[in-house]
Amino acid sequence: MRYRRATVAGGSWFFTVNLADRQQDYLVRHVEALRVAVRQTRQRYPFEIVAMVVMPDHLHAVWTLPPDDADFSIRWAMIKSRFSRGVPAGEHIRDSRAQKRERGIWQRRFWEHQIRDDADLQAHVDYIHYNPVKHGYVQRVADWPYSSFHRFVRQGWLPKDWAGAGMVLNMKE
Repeated sequence: MRYRRATVAGGSWFFTVNLADRQQDYLVRHVEALRVAVRQTRQRYPFEIVAMVVMPDHLHAVWTLPPDDADFSIRWAMIKSRFSRGVPAGEHIRDSRAQKRERGIWQRRFWEHQIRDDADLQAHVDYIHYNPVKHGYVQRVADWPYSSFHRFVRQGWLPKDWAGAGMVLNMKE
């Protein structure tokens, strides 16, 4: 069965990408390998990272693709593959994956949502930045190191205390 995805050249997309074993912390434990995988992939297949957060067992990102390109799947395949080659083996591998000579790090698929408009973009960027608080890893967004939130603060787009105590966000699930 062929998995069908919408394609829009130059579009912006929200993604959720999960580890196969959601009890692992590979993404933060090996965050430098993930950074290298993303950087190398962007050199070959450019895209803009609008926002991103790396959690122990999953990540969320909003990307904008070049105007003549709609292939985000090849980018995720390359990132996953490069990351998998960049971390030590040792994860549990199901027989079906072992027969295909696959690692057992990532869930095979990822979830994507095409960004429809500025309000949709803002809601997803807010969701990304608030995710570490939502999952209970930190009490303040600024305390999570693996987030584009810090770039937003440096650029002056958000205050360092964004989403502080008493602030209500319109978070999507």
